Amino acid sequence: MIFYKDDEILVRNMTEADAGTLAAGEIAQGWGDTMEKHRTRLRDQAAGRCIALAAEYCGQTAGYLSVYRQVEHGPFAGKELPELVDFGVLEKFRRRGIGGKLMDAAEKLAEEISPVVGVGVGLHSGYGSAQRMYVKRGYVPDGSGVWYRDEVCPPYGACCNDDDLVLYLTKKLR
Repeated sequence: MIFYKDDEILVRNMTEADAGTLAAGEIAQGWGDTMEKHRTRLRDQAAGRCIALAAEYCGQTAGYLSVYRQVEHGPFAGKELPELVDFGVLEKFRRRGIGGKLMDAAEKLAEEISPVVGVGVGLHSGYGSAQRMYVKRGYVPDGSGVWYRDEVCPPYGACCNDDDLVLYLTKKLR
């Protein structure tokens, strides 16, 4: 299904071919092997748990984002609150509006489920561009504090500033 299309950018459902292209691109930019992450999104899409989006830029797979109807971990678990999960644009395609079009499509899909959408963002500098983008789009902290490895990190608790240290944000869509 196509969710957005213009002369340069296309946002559609992710395919197995996209997963391979995205994983290879992430390996090339030093992120490690991410193929299983993309396969998980495809399995969850096939099972109806999410809509896995892929973006093309001038015919090349460039980015991804998934919209989960419900999640099993984090502050939105067990709530009728969709969560945007696993958002990325390959570095060589950044600053061309791809991430914004992925977010537009994802928020439109989320709005069909709930008037509010959630997202988790890592806290180290590698997530800096995502952090700024979410704030510019109107996302605010949900008030549950910082999470580490799917649990609230207690005040003065031990954690590591790795990919498992997350702040959750929400946005009112309507």
